[in-house]
Amino acid sequence: MLRRYAALAAAVSRAMAAGGRIAEPQALQRHARAVLDGLGIGLEAAGPLRVPGTVTGTLVVANHTSWLDVVALLAVEPVPLIAKREVAAWPVVGGLARRTGTWFIDREALRELPCVVRDLAARLRDGETVAVFPQATTWCTAPGGPFRRATFQAALDAGAPVRPVAVDFTREGRSSTAAAYVGDDTFASSLRRVAATDALGARVRVCAPLWPYGHDRRSLAAAAHGAVSASCAGSTGSRAHESFRAREPGMLGSR
Repeated sequence: MLRRYAALAAAVSRAMAAGGRIAEPQALQRHARAVLDGLGIGLEAAGPLRVPGTVTGTLVVANHTSWLDVVALLAVEPVPLIAKREVAAWPVVGGLARRTGTWFIDREALRELPCVVRDLAARLRDGETVAVFPQATTWCTAPGGPFRRATFQAALDAGAPVRPVAVDFTREGRSSTAAAYVGDDTFASSLRRVAATDALGARVRVCAPLWPYGHDRRSLAAAAHGAVSASCAGSTGSRAHESFRAREPGMLGSR
């Protein structure tokens, strides 16, 4: 654990020392991968997140289990995210996310939601790819609960494709809850658990794009969640789950 803490601290120090250069996509991707390497987390992934050959950007939608989801996505392809404002203050993750131009919002301010959707549609029309976690809460394991529909309206309004992405964490070929960040968990306790877990891996699976034509936001959200669920169900290895000591087995918390 001490070696991993030291390696993580070194990776974060290098990222902060890079200054404005870290905002360059290749540099940000390199630093995100260094964070995973420092924690001893392997990465199994394939891109791209953006759907190629389109005049609009891509709405990337991923399931949500951990603060490490952000790092894993940035390690695949750095794109701006929409995240709750608390993420900006998270150690490690907040700094990396800010460098992508992440859009931090107050998830409790429901009156702001129409403005968020409108601005997101404008970004997509302008060719910007944006990633969101439409479950709006974390779950112990992938794929978790249903996707909320609001952000899918932006893809409909912009005529932009949706890229479902399945993110999960494994240990020795089995789905693991060691990286989950739920309930009353703190960042410090989650980081400690991750650093103490050997052979932990992050798996990012990019699904086929969904096109908005013929959909409403309800059906588009359901189709995206279905794609993520199918990808998780089709994973190699056992689906048996490891429970971690900080949570009761089978507990599905939210943050």
